[in-house]
Amino acid sequence: MSDSEEGAGRESEEGAGRAAPRKRADARRNEKTLLDAAAAVFVASGVEAPIRDIAAEAGVGTATIYRHFPTRADLIIAVYRHQIEALAEAGPALLAAGPAPYAALGEWINLFIDFLVTKHGLAGVLRSDEAGFEALHTYFLDRLVPVCGRLLDAAAAAGEIRSDIAALQLMRGVGNLCIGAENDPRYDPRPLVALLVAGLRRT
Repeated sequence: MSDSEEGAGRESEEGAGRAAPRKRADARRNEKTLLDAAAAVFVASGVEAPIRDIAAEAGVGTATIYRHFPTRADLIIAVYRHQIEALAEAGPALLAAGPAPYAALGEWINLFIDFLVTKHGLAGVLRSDEAGFEALHTYFLDRLVPVCGRLLDAAAAAGEIRSDIAALQLMRGVGNLCIGAENDPRYDPRPLVALLVAGLRRT
């Protein structure tokens, strides 16, 4: 092989190396767009919403959805995990950006409500896969209970709320108030959840 051919080969390999990470980054962004769109549609219309509605929200064709997620269960599970990660990242970000920990807690709880509407539809989808559902539930607890705990601790340390409420206790309370919201458009759990969160304030 001549020097010029060898140099061209190295350039080709280097170019491919540069292209591969860029392609992976594009693929991750595209998948995030699909999952964000699906989450929004599921919150508004439930997990049985038509795939064409999700495709329209994402600005893609239905074939693109099916290429990434061959079954509805695949899509719902991916949305579930995506929302968990988004919530886990949102807690510290809200604490860092917000003027007060209690306000950050309230904003995080609102995001949690959107997540719970989707989560409640997951049980039906995974009815025949108890092990899969349990694994996802464990993942949910491991990732989000510490985040909620950090928000509660920060608000308590600032003297804004009482300090005797555990993160899991609060999350279960919010979850119970959200039951049924995915199937009944007349029911909005947010006013009741707001009362629950307001009850944390020091009197």
